[in-house]
Amino acid sequence: MFEAEDIADWRGRDVVDQQGAKVGTLEALYFDTARDVPTFATVKTGFIGRHKLVFVPLADAVVSPDYVKVTEEKDTIKKAPSMELDGALSVEDEPAIFEHYGLVYERGSGGERRLARR
Repeated sequence: MFEAEDIADWRGRDVVDQQGAKVGTLEALYFDTARDVPTFATVKTGFIGRHKLVFVPLADAVVSPDYVKVTEEKDTIKKAPSMELDGALSVEDEPAIFEHYGLVYERGSGGERRLARR
């Protein structure tokens, strides 16, 4: 495995936790607007007719030919802030994502949002 330098190439691949348990499928990337690096991914979870997108941090993620491995446990990810498949992340919801994972949330110096989907 290797570090996820160009994680965008892994959209649609399985996402697994450190123990190898499948969490879901990589759907989209959210970049830190201050540093221009992928910081979170949305992962499609659930079952037929009841899917949602949960946010997962990408720090220290690694990729293999078949999956992306993240550092968080499956149970923690399943309880993370989520949105509907056709939803959009509001600026008001950003702090909860960081808080869920024990990460510091700070808006930009001009008050701009922290995450941008790409």
